[in-house]
Amino acid sequence: MIGQNKGIYILELFADKDFTISVKKFIGVTFPKGFYYYIGSAQKNLKSRIERHHKKEKIIHWHIDHLTSHKSLNITNTFIIPEAEKNIEAEIANNFVLYFDAQIVVNGFGNSDTKGTKTHLFYKIDPIHISKFDIFLTQTYIPKKTNYKPIKFK
Repeated sequence: MIGQNKGIYILELFADKDFTISVKKFIGVTFPKGFYYYIGSAQKNLKSRIERHHKKEKIIHWHIDHLTSHKSLNITNTFIIPEAEKNIEAEIANNFVLYFDAQIVVNGFGNSDTKGTKTHLFYKIDPIHISKFDIFLTQTYIPKKTNYKPIKFK
């Protein structure tokens, strides 16, 4: 499935302590320890995009790079919706808070290319159980022909 060329992905990151990032827009914001969920998309080269996110050493390009390269954060899960169109990214972002009882720490994180969303980064003190992701994604966003499975990287 990861070999697919395009799709939507959700990164689950764990911060073992409070942290800050050096993005002008977010100066002065302390991100609390806990779990972060970032919703992104790749309309080509999905596998390469996800592999890049899993590397600590990289040239910082997107907001999410400030988290994936941060020493206090690690990606714990990656959920992939293969072949999903870009508009699904906004639908998931717009429903994430309500469905998962998540919080928004900052508005405007990672959503500059997706109009109509407040953010693509969400926070929870505890992780979202994988079965809840399965229900949310398979009942709502996964095409029936897709064999959706969360992909876990180590």
